[in-house]
Amino acid sequence: MARHYLNVQLSELEQELLRMGALVEDQLRAAVRSLTEKNSVLARQVIHDDDRVDQMEMDIERRCLTLLALQQPLASDLRIISTALKIITDLERMADHAADIAKVTLRLEHEAFIKPLVDIPEMARLASSMVRLALNAYVHRSTDEAQTMIRLDDDVDHLYAVIFRDLIEIMRKQPDTVGQGTHLLFVANYIERVADHATNIGEWVIFMVTGERQELNN
Repeated sequence: MARHYLNVQLSELEQELLRMGALVEDQLRAAVRSLTEKNSVLARQVIHDDDRVDQMEMDIERRCLTLLALQQPLASDLRIISTALKIITDLERMADHAADIAKVTLRLEHEAFIKPLVDIPEMARLASSMVRLALNAYVHRSTDEAQTMIRLDDDVDHLYAVIFRDLIEIMRKQPDTVGQGTHLLFVANYIERVADHATNIGEWVIFMVTGERQELNN
């Protein structure tokens, strides 16, 4: 009976974590769309919804700590619970970065872009895909899926380097673009950090499955 109850609780924990992950994905996509469309209403919604993510993190953390305190989890169960605690921390930080991007939208909403926003949305698309793939790896308990996802981080890093180079060149030639260029560099950095957090999730999935902690985000 106790084992059945724990299994049910672990299943519910997984579903809560996935709901949080889906919301964070939505937040990231909405934040970048608010920027590309200069949609201040959407940006404010992203900032407002960050509180929802924070609440989900606290609820899941409470569930995890209750399971640790009141149940008798096996070693494999302990890895599942501790991995969930790590994952929600990464997801919460991703949501913070989405809110940061939305704040840039509000700062730039009345400015013409100094360059077409092509690479930033593509970088965000890749980072969002990494989040989804990382959560799939968590659900499937798949180290192969986790490692495949982590390799996408190289593509994100490449786009970040391209964006950085292009914006620095524009700011060098046109000093009046420094303000906006700096904000767009911040956006690219926020997205790069989202990809790093997705990589962290992949590493925690590998730990959950194998019991070995591997640093793959070099």
